[in-house]
Amino acid sequence: MDQGLIPRRYAKALYETADERGVSAELYKQMSALHAAFEAEPELGKTIANPFVGASDKVSLLETAAGVKPGDKDASTFEDFVKLLVRNRRIDMMREMTMAYVELYRRTNDIIRVEVSSAAPLEEGARKRLREIISRKLPENGKIELVEKEDPSLIGGFVININNERLDASLKNELEQLRLNLLKK
Repeated sequence: MDQGLIPRRYAKALYETADERGVSAELYKQMSALHAAFEAEPELGKTIANPFVGASDKVSLLETAAGVKPGDKDASTFEDFVKLLVRNRRIDMMREMTMAYVELYRRTNDIIRVEVSSAAPLEEGARKRLREIISRKLPENGKIELVEKEDPSLIGGFVININNERLDASLKNELEQLRLNLLKK
């Protein structure tokens, strides 16, 4: 069976359940935090897939990574989902299911993820202007999820990633383009 199909089916069922329970926004925050944890720490996925790590340890690890506090009313959907995955022996696919849920939530709620990398933190005026420019290109009820990252190697300027599009206005890129042009001559 397609490895992408299973995570998408689970993610869809999770989204529908969370929506029925009225906790889809809270679950999105938890799944986004978990997605970030998987991205920041590749060993997390390996630990979750490890058959020698106990199921209760995996559940605790995932709850911690998602920022879930046991017993929290809004956390019950996340906890139920993780326990279902353990029962169905699908816990090793948690990373893919997390990505599928986050993508489904964003698509359903017209959320555009905008990642801005700059050499220094953005000033409030620049952040506001960037939001205004991007807002003009969004669907009527679209929302921007702005993620800022610092990358000193850019030297100056910025790099913006919106979905699969990239705008590189960094000094590092300008210098690289200049170098390539000089090599051509």
